[in-house]
Amino acid sequence: MQVAQLLVAVTAQSMASVEPDISLPQLRVLVIVATQGPQNLGTLARHLDVHPSNATRACDRLVRSGLLARNENPTDRRQLRLELTGVGRRMIESMMDHRRRQIEDLLGRIPAADRTALAPGLRALAAAGRENLGSAGSPLF
Repeated sequence: MQVAQLLVAVTAQSMASVEPDISLPQLRVLVIVATQGPQNLGTLARHLDVHPSNATRACDRLVRSGLLARNENPTDRRQLRLELTGVGRRMIESMMDHRRRQIEDLLGRIPAADRTALAPGLRALAAAGRENLGSAGSPLF
């Protein structure tokens, strides 16, 4: 539980470092679009496991803030495609870079022999998490 709390704190700090006014559901939208590519609203709602109206509200706020764009789908003009804007992509990249630096700093404080011993367990934990999360296992946080 302490490691989970640490990782949540690292995630919260990385979010606050780049966009203090973004909510966790909005961040989930941005990360799904960043990792899964452009989405239509129905697909995004399924990834989020929410009703499409909830996904619409989150997307509306992100469009207004300039982080997400609604564009015509070139293969089906009846559908809109949700895509990150350049600002949205840079924000996600900045947040991930901040998190990566924090984790590197934490790992750097662990003696080399302990890091070597820790690595297989962390890989196994990550693999188990991917199996448990299935297709929703994009690196959300």
